[in-house]
Amino acid sequence: MRTMGQFLADNARWLVGGFLLTFFSSFGQTFFISLSNAGIRQSYGLSHGEFGGLYMLATLGSALTLPFLGRVLDRYRTITVAVGTMIMLALATVFMGLSASIPALVLSLYLLRLFGQGMMTQTALTATGRWFSANRGRAVSLVTLGQQTGEALLPFLFVIVAGAIGWRASWFTGTGALLLVALPVVTLLLRRDRVPQNDPATVHRLPVRHWTLSEVLRDPKFYLISAGVLAPPFVATTIFFHQVYLTELRGWPLTLFAGGFAVMSAANVAFTLFAGWLIDRTSAARVLPLFLLPLAAACFVAAFVTAPWAIFVFMALMGVSNGFSSTLSGAMWPELYGTAHLGAIRSVVVATMVFASAAGPGLTGYLIDAGMDYGLQLATMGLYAVVAAVGMWIVSVRIRPGRGDPWLLGGRREADRPGAIRRG
Repeated sequence: MRTMGQFLADNARWLVGGFLLTFFSSFGQTFFISLSNAGIRQSYGLSHGEFGGLYMLATLGSALTLPFLGRVLDRYRTITVAVGTMIMLALATVFMGLSASIPALVLSLYLLRLFGQGMMTQTALTATGRWFSANRGRAVSLVTLGQQTGEALLPFLFVIVAGAIGWRASWFTGTGALLLVALPVVTLLLRRDRVPQNDPATVHRLPVRHWTLSEVLRDPKFYLISAGVLAPPFVATTIFFHQVYLTELRGWPLTLFAGGFAVMSAANVAFTLFAGWLIDRTSAARVLPLFLLPLAAACFVAAFVTAPWAIFVFMALMGVSNGFSSTLSGAMWPELYGTAHLGAIRSVVVATMVFASAAGPGLTGYLIDAGMDYGLQLATMGLYAVVAAVGMWIVSVRIRPGRGDPWLLGGRREADRPGAIRRG
């Protein structure tokens, strides 16, 4: 197997391009938007539940749009989709800074979620899943580090900038970063597609046929896996969206909580890379049961521990879970269903994850307004993660490569089909 240094040198343009896409997707991620939470609620006179409901409405709208929009990745070159997505995300940041009414706010949130959380991430991971095969795990892990880097750097930068020029004007700095940095650099790096190459030392998996979207939607394991995959975005979005409420409830300084993002990002980076290494040496199916257990522990710590040090413990545990989850989301679906229709398949997956991230702030916001204990809500999320982890273990046993299981190969080895192409 090539060393990591050789791998990086040979594939720097595609890895850095994907990294930048996931990094700049931060403008549409909940952890970044929630930094304007207090300013938005004050400007529009919204309660926690009311803003959570609007956020849920905008996010659900983006989730409904994504399965249709995501199919463009199966029809057009990656660079074409990436350029269009970055321009639209830049436009969304302008709308957020200029919004002066509730409908304009909802439209801004919709565009941020659709083109930030949705299409920027979708473009990066779909392209990486297609461009790499034998080293897909490590490639995906390196590309997804972009979001972790954004989580580590952007909250501090936004707080500093917003303190100087206000939360509205701060969004225009995002516009400038997208148009003056992301757009030209990504265009330069990704103007040429990569062709997957064989690495005999790591090619050990059975060939997988290329499922169509309709076949995937009839496959029972798709829904079983999705039930577990939905837990991280639901929990993480809930905690980040209501971070101000949680700090007020516990009496924690908000600056201390912001420091927890660095701890989470460090754990996220370490376990993103570890998950990529592990997937390339085993398979995504074998790693599947692991990623929800640290998330469950994080929920229980956040629910029951009130000391300030709990911030760093549950943030670290969430980083571990998110590191596994982000790498799995890029490597698992092409491993199970092939790459020919990956854009359409991933668009449905991402849409369901967006639904989960939408449901979290909206549901918990209304429960907070109704007086339900927030610690109890967090503990319930932890219990769900435990149950889902057990389900993931059962599914993992059934779909592990090497068993000849028809669940994995759709009832027929791809290599046995007439005209099948062996991919490296």
